[in-house]
Amino acid sequence: MSTPKSHLETLFKAALKRVDPFQMIMDHVQIIGTTLTITFETIKKQIDLSDFRHILVLGGGKATAPMAKAIETLLGDRISKGVISVKYGHTESLDRIEIIESGHPEPDENGVRAAIKIMDLASRADASTLIITLISGGGSALLPLPILCDIDGTKAELSLSEKQAVTRALLKCGADITEINCIRKHLSGIKGGRFLQTMAPATSLNFILSDVVGDDLSSIASGLTIFDPTTYDDALAILDKYGIKRFIPDKALSILQAGARGSVPETLKQGHETMMLSTNILIGTNNLAMRAAGEMGLNLGYKVVYLTSRITGEAKEVAKFLAGIAADTAQTEMLARKPACIISGGEPVVTLKGIGKGGRNQEMALAFLAEIQRYPELFHGVTFLAASTDGNDGPTDAAGAFASLNLLHRAEKKVLSINDFLTNNDAYHFFKAIDGLFKTGPTNTNVCDLHLLLVDGSS
Repeated sequence: MSTPKSHLETLFKAALKRVDPFQMIMDHVQIIGTTLTITFETIKKQIDLSDFRHILVLGGGKATAPMAKAIETLLGDRISKGVISVKYGHTESLDRIEIIESGHPEPDENGVRAAIKIMDLASRADASTLIITLISGGGSALLPLPILCDIDGTKAELSLSEKQAVTRALLKCGADITEINCIRKHLSGIKGGRFLQTMAPATSLNFILSDVVGDDLSSIASGLTIFDPTTYDDALAILDKYGIKRFIPDKALSILQAGARGSVPETLKQGHETMMLSTNILIGTNNLAMRAAGEMGLNLGYKVVYLTSRITGEAKEVAKFLAGIAADTAQTEMLARKPACIISGGEPVVTLKGIGKGGRNQEMALAFLAEIQRYPELFHGVTFLAASTDGNDGPTDAAGAFASLNLLHRAEKKVLSINDFLTNNDAYHFFKAIDGLFKTGPTNTNVCDLHLLLVDGSS
């Protein structure tokens, strides 16, 4: 039987299908003879493969395994060697490209090993080498290469544990992905364009799946193959903004401060000659996923409204905003006529204050449910889903969670306090108790989050 919940699941699946990395590459890249032709909406390019003696495939991110499978399908034994780093469980069966499973969102030693192997292969490439890089969200954590630098005549090498401490502090304080990546880049030997510098004089084609609001290439996986507009001064300003310098290891802080003084080389900057050897190709975005969900909504009989693909800010506040839109639509059809399907996307954040379990989408759904609890008479016929397109919302096995009057009634029967679970950042256990979690398993794609809202006018 079709229900609003099943419709939301159908919308989400349609969105995932549109941004499937394997299919996107297969649909837009072809080889005829020795000519590799790339035809995406924003770029058209041809490469004569006979110009190169070697082809390497390198990269990292939660969605790079299906990308690698597509490249293997297209190039086969033309590939000389390849290494990619993926999140544990986000794998494919590959023949010529090595997969190293690594830690995310906290980096681990496997990620370091992967980054070292990738940089070693890149450093040995010459002008007769074509490097195909595969990059998606998660690449920042999955390719950790703590910086080794010289500070006033003394060698300073950041350890993985020190870099992990920096990541934890940034995740906990509520910094957004752009801010987190600014600091990661300036503590890394591979990010902020340093990977691109290492590849020179090889030619590179960089296939990139965006998990960043606004699709800023310098933020996706911390800008492995693009110039970095941020500086060491910017990194220090972020630490000051959130008041977390005291939580940053002394060595990491000293490297950032030395960089701001000019004692440590900056990341790659715009205009650098190595950029002439590189082509960045954006293959999938949150906007495309939203549109696919909307097309499915039309097929199901809904009037579709797209809000924005650039939702940011605190998950709780975003939930209040979307709940207000839902209430207005249910009561007055201010934004859309019923039955309405209202779609947004982006990547909100959570400032952790409790010790519970969850992710930004589960927290958003719980805060949305809190609004339903305050004014239940306004939310008849409203069903909401917030979910991550990679299938993992925070450090959980859920992609996100639903919110509706029916779920509120289940919670009230179990005498669960929404406020208590919100205060403890424990949305996962709340929704688990009322069967409100949305689980997809690893999706092998990653284009931020989707917020899907149905208002069907029923009770």
